[in-house]
Amino acid sequence: MDLPADPKLQGAHPPGPEDAPLGAQISPDMRRENRIPPNQSRTKKWPVLDTGIHPKPIAPDDVTLELYGEVEAPVLLTWAELQALPRAQVAADMHCVTRWSRLGNLWEGVRTRDLLEQITLKPTAKYVMVYGRDEVTFFRGGSATWSTNLPLEYLLHDDCLVAWSHDGEPLSNEHGGPLRLVIPKLYAWKSAKWVSALEFRQSDAPGYWERGGYHMLGDPWKEQRFRFSEDGEDDQ
Repeated sequence: MDLPADPKLQGAHPPGPEDAPLGAQISPDMRRENRIPPNQSRTKKWPVLDTGIHPKPIAPDDVTLELYGEVEAPVLLTWAELQALPRAQVAADMHCVTRWSRLGNLWEGVRTRDLLEQITLKPTAKYVMVYGRDEVTFFRGGSATWSTNLPLEYLLHDDCLVAWSHDGEPLSNEHGGPLRLVIPKLYAWKSAKWVSALEFRQSDAPGYWERGGYHMLGDPWKEQRFRFSEDGEDDQ
């Protein structure tokens, strides 16, 4: 019995900037002569990697995105309100800390810069904690909503967005749909699946994987995979 063709399987040559639709934002790393960071390998597939605990699928109309914390007034955006914001397409490579890289992804959604125009940040806002809808068991016990941390400046890059489409198709539940964050310049665990809230903070704090030892930032070009070095010192 023949298996159905994988619609996400890429060809021998990955999509490049010249393949992006007219008007799409091109992530700067796509213009590198060598687009694969150190000790990464290109995959033609789109692997599914996460904690293994997926939330139940929800309809797009049930999606909300909360923006709160160091803001003048919190905002809860509905799916309809997100769809009414300026849409953007971003062409970007994706690098997983487990050492695969999928080159030439085309995302569609709302750029985070446009999203943040819906709130007024306080001057004290320096970091962001991103929350997903999936509940997880922390490494030290207990159950909580999955999270990951970011410096605010990384959320403001032109190639960052909250996306509902990948390569022309709605995001499936296994890939974080209906809505996920996309931060191309960092390892893929920072591109939070099933994103539900952004908390703006004065100080940094580790999220789920960071509590388990992953790096506080996660730059693939610097191989910032883990928070602690072999000698036990904090590498954040």
